[in-house]
Amino acid sequence: MDSNLRARHNVGMTFQKLFSALLIGTVAIAHTNTGHACTGITLAPKDKSVVVARTIEWSGSEMTSQYVIVPQGYTQKSFVPGGQKDGLEFSALYGYVGLAVEEPEYVVEGLNEAGLSAGLFYFPGYGQYQAYDPADNAETISDFQLVSWILSRFSTIDQVQEAIKDVRVVGIDPRSSTVHWRIADFTGRQVVLEITGGVPHFYENTLGVLTNAPGFEWQMTNLNNYVNLAPGTAGPTNIRNLHMTAFGGGSGMLGLPGDATPPSRFVRAAFYAATAVPQNTAYGAVMQAFHILNNFDIPVGIQYPIDQVPTPMPSATQFTAVTDMTNRILYYRTMYNSVIRAIDLSKIDFGDVTYQTHPLDAIREQTVIQITPDA
Repeated sequence: MDSNLRARHNVGMTFQKLFSALLIGTVAIAHTNTGHACTGITLAPKDKSVVVARTIEWSGSEMTSQYVIVPQGYTQKSFVPGGQKDGLEFSALYGYVGLAVEEPEYVVEGLNEAGLSAGLFYFPGYGQYQAYDPADNAETISDFQLVSWILSRFSTIDQVQEAIKDVRVVGIDPRSSTVHWRIADFTGRQVVLEITGGVPHFYENTLGVLTNAPGFEWQMTNLNNYVNLAPGTAGPTNIRNLHMTAFGGGSGMLGLPGDATPPSRFVRAAFYAATAVPQNTAYGAVMQAFHILNNFDIPVGIQYPIDQVPTPMPSATQFTAVTDMTNRILYYRTMYNSVIRAIDLSKIDFGDVTYQTHPLDAIREQTVIQITPDA
């Protein structure tokens, strides 16, 4: 069976596997408010290139993560509630590379050959999709396939904003988490798409940061609570007869929240990205992004009550992705292997390549280079 047929094989089992993953997440959100966490940043190197980066966390279980290479002309159909693959059918005008979870159709981060990037971020408790109506199946797309639709069909944000009016985005199951999306194009423009009250809303994201709930506008307003933060060292200062000096460098950031909640990660990501020293090249910014996102790796144990056995995984941060949009290169590393891997879209002929999927880790083991001293 070729890779294209494999991706379409056994739809019922595909849906059930995805459903299981999402429902585990639903239970986690409903009872412990843990499990989902994504942190996105944007860097602007001196060469005017555009670099976006993000983590994806899921502490509920180990996801089946894979990268997909989708050629021009590849056609897929959306799932609808109930498990049928009977929703919107769409063909790829543009080839793309995506990072998917559980099943190849469920791309959570990707880049197409036209330079459009899109990513899915969990948005529990705040999104409200349109009500599902089987009579509208031909215009209905599942939230977890929206990134694939965007990357397949469009080259600019303007095009996405216009086309979203003609589709109905639904969740596969009402018990699972809603999501929102980050979309960026080759010009450097970036927006956040949130669907609330059944209506799509686009927010210009000049800051280039995104996490999860609450909504993007609230997160931006919340930054005003940290107006006192500044890079560098605070003080010294005198209050009456008390002389105070900082214990060390970086004290201007005293009060920066360090916990793993979405609002705290948003604040931390905003200040880390804003104070990052601009790199000369896109490649330098890519490496810088991986370093910055090290601060957002989430240990599995902190997301569980102390008397609950954590999931036996190396990290809740299952993979980190960085995209050089200007040079069309998608980089990633995983919880199993910190070695950075790169997929160069400029070296792929999307008019000729076959549809294919591959696990993010061929071997789930950290690469270690042994050092042998000279005799």
